Amino acid sequence: MADDTLQKLADTIATRAASDAETSYTKSLLDGGPEKCARKFGEEALETVIAALSEDRNALKAEAADTLYHLLVLLQVRNLPLNEVLMDLEARMGVSGHDEKAGRADVKRTPNKA
Repeated sequence: MADDTLQKLADTIATRAASDAETSYTKSLLDGGPEKCARKFGEEALETVIAALSEDRNALKAEAADTLYHLLVLLQVRNLPLNEVLMDLEARMGVSGHDEKAGRADVKRTPNKA
């Protein structure tokens, strides 16, 4: 269910990329480019942390939803399909988090200008 919901939302965001910023909040974010989208994602992530620390379940749920939406907008503006992120997560399944993180340190990552 969650994968389907996230994919549907990612598809909606992709569709909104062709809409009018006057009528679409998503389009107005995308028009701001990666910097605006990244800043907004960061704001929402911080609000999620604050909600988690407040122990308010409903606030955390709402902020987590906002964070996921803004993450998908950020992926869209950088032309990174959700499916590629999910495949990366799938590849990590069954691997100790400590081992996976240690393995990343061995690989020099270079920015992809795609």
